[in-house]
This record gives sequence, structure tokens and C-alpha cells, in this order.
Amino acid sequence: MNSVPLNIDFQQVLLHFLNVAILFLILYFLIYKPVKNFMDKRRKEYQDMDDADYDSLHVFVEEDGCVTAYMRAFSAGSDTVKIGRVLTLRRKKGLGATVLSKGIEEIKSRYHPKRIILDAQKYATGFYERAGFYAVGDEFLEEGIMHIKMVLDLGK
Repeated sequence: MNSVPLNIDFQQVLLHFLNVAILFLILYFLIYKPVKNFMDKRRKEYQDMDDADYDSLHVFVEEDGCVTAYMRAFSAGSDTVKIGRVLTLRRKKGLGATVLSKGIEEIKSRYHPKRIILDAQKYATGFYERAGFYAVGDEFLEEGIMHIKMVLDLGK
């Protein structure tokens, strides 16, 4: 019987295995991981709807067929309503005050709450204070922006 001797150089086999492992690690850290992190952040920051949107009160101001200000509110307990996502198309034009005022009146008529709460971005606390809200508790970080909880007592 003729047998062919196998000349296996285990160092070469190990070297090839290490090269393949290094290639996979490079691909993971250079391609997969950054793309996955980007997509996770995008999914977090650009959610179109959450479960609260379906049962929320949506209030908006419209000018010439265009929504220029928006807010939403939803029940946060038996006698509390939470305001969220107050936004305007243009700043310093009174749109925020208009949509907030309109929203508070609609909240009062629909929900009859004892209080309205919101998580205000720190820079906007003066805006909400002018509408009668006051800050409670400590500042906190949300989505990379400092916030503070604010309350409007309706005295019922």
C-alpha cells in the first residue's frame, strides 16, 4: 500500500485560522457594530408613534393649511393629565403660547383633571411658568437634554 505522507505544518494552519478570526473581528468593529449603533439610535430618536399616541388628545394650530404648532396630552392617572411633544414651526411668534393655551382649555373640558404635568426642557421653564406651571423635583437628563418636571394645579 502506497501512502502519501501528510506534511501538515500546524503553525501555518494556526496562522490561517488567526488571519480569518482577525478578519471577522475587523469586519465586526468596522462595519457591523457602527451600523447597528447608528440604527439603534435612529430607532430611538425617530419613533413616529408610541402607544400613548392612540389615546392622546392632539392639539394643533394651523395657518394657511399648514400645521405651525402641535402638542399632545394624555391621562396620567385618575386626576392628572400629562402634556408632551409641544413644538412649533417657528419660534418667538406666539405659536407655542397659543397651542399651549388651546391645549389646556381642551384638557380641562375633556378630562376635568386636578393637575396637568409635563417634563419641560430646562431652557423652556420660563415659557411654562408664564402659563402657570411650576417646577417640582430635580433636573434630569432625557434624550441628552436637561429636563425638569413641572405642574399646573387646576384647584379642583
